Amino acid sequence: MTLATWSKYSEWPMLGVAVLFLAAYSAQVIASLRPAQHSALEAVIWVTWAVFAFDYAIHLWLAPRRKRWFLKNLHELALLILPVLRPLQLLRLITLMQFFHRAGGNALRGRIVAYVMASAALLIYAGALAVLDVEQNAEGSNLTTFGDALWWAMTTITTVGYGDHYPVTGLGRLVAAGLMVGGVAVIGVVTASVASWLVENVADRDTDAAGNDPALTREVARLSRQIDQLSAQLADRGQPAAHDGQENRA
Repeated sequence: MTLATWSKYSEWPMLGVAVLFLAAYSAQVIASLRPAQHSALEAVIWVTWAVFAFDYAIHLWLAPRRKRWFLKNLHELALLILPVLRPLQLLRLITLMQFFHRAGGNALRGRIVAYVMASAALLIYAGALAVLDVEQNAEGSNLTTFGDALWWAMTTITTVGYGDHYPVTGLGRLVAAGLMVGGVAVIGVVTASVASWLVENVADRDTDAAGNDPALTREVARLSRQIDQLSAQLADRGQPAAHDGQENRA
């Protein structure tokens, strides 16, 4: 089996594992749980971690150039080895973007809208969840509820940055940095999409139903009329000359 084949057949199962991880992690961070419930969710998270580790090992084993693949995916190894980086496991949900990309249909605008909206929603939710996990029990933290974390994520990804809420821990600031970079990318796509839509609308106004430029159509019609008039004048001038020639021969 090749690496491409494994990636193809493991895409959807790993997507399901990522969604399961998101659900368990969300409940663990947001909900008030009894010890038994917390232990059950912790077990689910450890099972998903084991699946991620297995997938990582298979990728490394099947990679044509293992050393090169290993060096290019050191972040994956860090996420597996260091439990403190567990919130960053949410980055694995980027595989969801492939689904939203395909769900947009064949139209380019549909793909862009679906991709941008899904990306923004996922980034905001994942950023809020991750920063709340590391900040809610930190000393001096002002991000203690999911509502505060969600508001912080929205103001951060849109580059507004009111400053009323901010992370105080190192890992929280690392999450914030990732959200800032992702926010710039999403806002850039939104801006490009709006600009493309405006240009297309202006172009539609300048063309008729057949896709022709009205100004060009009018100019062609005017030239056609002038050509018809000149042709008629030449025909009128040629008829007397031809008649006189016949009389002279007679």
